[in-house]
Amino acid sequence: MANSYLRETLRETAAMNRLRIATLIADLSRSVELLTVDIDHEEARAGVRDLSDPTYPVLARSLRVRRDNIGATIAMLENLRAPKASALDTTEREVA
Repeated sequence: MANSYLRETLRETAAMNRLRIATLIADLSRSVELLTVDIDHEEARAGVRDLSDPTYPVLARSLRVRRDNIGATIAMLENLRAPKASALDTTEREVA
């Protein structure tokens, strides 16, 4: 009986965690979109789009770094959200 309650609690917790991760990914994706717009605006304002150009705007460069870091965070969260192949394998393995 206690096991049943524990299983339901774990399922509910897992479902809430999946929802939180999905919400966080959506919020971070929106931040990436906004940063991309800001980068484009700054590049257009400065008239320089080449990263190797010494006059490339410092603000655009720092926004790019921030956007890349958020992108890496999104990738990590998506890996957490993706089901593991071993967890999906419900077949019993024979022991030789």
